[in-house]
Amino acid sequence: MKAYLLVFVGAGFGGMLRHGANTAATRALGMEFPWGIFLINITGCFVMGLIAGWLAFRTQYGWSQDVRLLLTTGMLGGYTTFSAFSLDFATLWERGAHLNAIVYVLGSVVLSLVAVFLGLTIVRLAS
Repeated sequence: MKAYLLVFVGAGFGGMLRHGANTAATRALGMEFPWGIFLINITGCFVMGLIAGWLAFRTQYGWSQDVRLLLTTGMLGGYTTFSAFSLDFATLWERGAHLNAIVYVLGSVVLSLVAVFLGLTIVRLAS
Protein backbone atom coordinates (compact mmCIF):
# COMPACT_ATOMS: atom_id res chain seq x y z
CA MET A 1 0.00 0.00 0.00
CA LYS A 2 2.88 2.36 0.78
CA ALA A 3 4.27 1.96 -2.75
CA TYR A 4 0.95 2.97 -4.31
CA LEU A 5 0.71 6.02 -2.07
CA LEU A 6 4.23 7.13 -3.02
CA VAL A 7 3.43 6.78 -6.73
CA PHE A 8 0.08 8.56 -6.27
CA VAL A 9 1.63 11.56 -4.51
CA GLY A 10 4.51 11.79 -6.96
CA ALA A 11 2.22 11.52 -10.01
CA GLY A 12 -0.02 14.29 -8.74
CA PHE A 13 2.94 16.58 -8.25
CA GLY A 14 4.39 15.63 -11.64
CA GLY A 15 1.05 16.25 -13.37
CA MET A 16 0.86 19.71 -11.84
CA LEU A 17 4.42 20.42 -13.02
CA ARG A 18 3.54 19.23 -16.53
CA HIS A 19 0.47 21.43 -16.70
CA GLY A 20 2.39 24.46 -15.43
CA ALA A 21 5.31 23.92 -17.81
CA ASN A 22 3.00 23.33 -20.77
CA THR A 23 0.95 26.44 -20.00
CA ALA A 24 4.07 28.59 -19.55
CA ALA A 25 5.65 27.33 -22.77
CA THR A 26 2.46 27.95 -24.74
CA ARG A 27 2.21 31.51 -23.42
CA ALA A 28 5.88 32.22 -24.08
CA LEU A 29 6.40 30.40 -27.38
CA GLY A 30 2.97 30.19 -28.99
CA MET A 31 0.88 27.30 -30.25
CA GLU A 32 2.37 26.78 -33.72
CA PHE A 33 4.54 23.92 -32.38
CA PRO A 34 3.93 21.79 -29.27
CA TRP A 35 6.84 23.40 -27.41
CA GLY A 36 5.47 22.54 -23.99
CA ILE A 37 5.39 18.77 -24.44
CA PHE A 38 8.61 18.90 -26.45
CA LEU A 39 10.44 20.63 -23.59
CA ILE A 40 8.70 18.50 -20.95
CA ASN A 41 9.92 15.32 -22.66
CA ILE A 42 13.50 16.59 -22.86
CA THR A 43 13.65 17.92 -19.29
CA GLY A 44 11.88 14.82 -17.95
CA CYS A 45 14.41 12.56 -19.65
CA PHE A 46 17.32 14.61 -18.33
CA VAL A 47 15.98 14.45 -14.77
CA MET A 48 15.25 10.70 -15.19
CA GLY A 49 18.90 10.17 -16.12
CA LEU A 50 20.07 12.15 -13.11
CA ILE A 51 17.78 10.35 -10.65
CA ALA A 52 18.27 6.86 -12.09
CA GLY A 53 22.04 7.32 -12.15
CA TRP A 54 22.11 8.71 -8.63
CA LEU A 55 19.94 5.94 -7.24
CA ALA A 56 21.88 3.25 -9.10
CA PHE A 57 25.38 4.44 -8.24
CA ARG A 58 25.15 6.60 -5.12
CA THR A 59 22.67 4.95 -2.76
CA GLN A 60 21.85 1.60 -1.20
CA TYR A 61 18.88 -0.42 -2.50
CA GLY A 62 16.77 -0.43 0.67
CA TRP A 63 16.73 3.34 0.94
CA SER A 64 16.44 4.12 -2.73
CA GLN A 65 13.35 2.00 -3.53
CA ASP A 66 10.88 4.44 -1.93
CA VAL A 67 12.65 7.43 -3.48
CA ARG A 68 12.65 5.71 -6.87
CA LEU A 69 8.90 5.06 -6.67
CA LEU A 70 8.14 8.62 -5.58
CA LEU A 71 10.41 10.41 -8.04
CA THR A 72 10.67 8.23 -11.16
CA THR A 73 7.46 6.19 -11.32
CA GLY A 74 5.40 8.85 -9.58
CA MET A 75 6.65 12.38 -10.24
CA LEU A 76 8.33 11.81 -13.60
CA GLY A 77 5.54 9.42 -14.62
CA GLY A 78 3.09 12.24 -13.97
CA TYR A 79 5.36 14.77 -15.65
CA THR A 80 6.12 12.67 -18.73
CA THR A 81 5.99 8.94 -19.43
CA PHE A 82 8.50 9.63 -22.20
CA SER A 83 11.20 9.64 -19.54
CA ALA A 84 10.32 6.07 -18.50
CA PHE A 85 10.25 5.03 -22.16
CA SER A 86 13.68 6.57 -22.68
CA LEU A 87 15.11 4.90 -19.57
CA ASP A 88 13.77 1.53 -20.74
CA PHE A 89 15.52 2.04 -24.08
CA ALA A 90 18.78 3.09 -22.39
CA THR A 91 18.64 0.07 -20.07
CA LEU A 92 18.14 -2.35 -22.98
CA TRP A 93 20.92 -0.65 -24.96
CA GLU A 94 23.40 -0.66 -22.07
CA ARG A 95 22.67 -4.35 -21.41
CA GLY A 96 23.72 -5.07 -24.99
CA ALA A 97 20.19 -5.90 -26.17
CA HIS A 98 20.52 -3.54 -29.13
CA LEU A 99 17.99 -5.28 -31.36
CA ASN A 100 15.41 -5.34 -28.56
CA ALA A 101 16.08 -1.65 -27.90
CA ILE A 102 15.53 -0.71 -31.53
CA VAL A 103 12.39 -2.86 -31.79
CA TYR A 104 11.11 -1.29 -28.57
CA VAL A 105 11.56 2.27 -29.88
CA LEU A 106 10.26 1.69 -33.38
CA GLY A 107 7.41 -0.55 -32.21
CA SER A 108 6.37 1.85 -29.45
CA VAL A 109 6.38 4.93 -31.65
CA VAL A 110 4.80 3.39 -34.74
CA LEU A 111 2.18 1.32 -32.90
CA SER A 112 1.30 4.22 -30.60
CA LEU A 113 0.72 6.49 -33.58
CA VAL A 114 -1.35 3.80 -35.30
CA ALA A 115 -3.37 3.37 -32.08
CA VAL A 116 -4.11 7.10 -31.86
CA PHE A 117 -5.28 7.26 -35.47
CA LEU A 118 -7.32 4.07 -35.00
CA GLY A 119 -9.03 5.58 -31.96
CA LEU A 120 -9.74 8.81 -33.85
CA THR A 121 -11.11 6.86 -36.81
CA ILE A 122 -13.41 4.77 -34.63
CA VAL A 123 -14.86 7.87 -32.99
CA ARG A 124 -15.30 9.64 -36.33
CA LEU A 125 -17.05 6.62 -37.86
CA ALA A 126 -19.35 6.32 -34.84
CA SER A 127 -20.41 9.97 -35.13
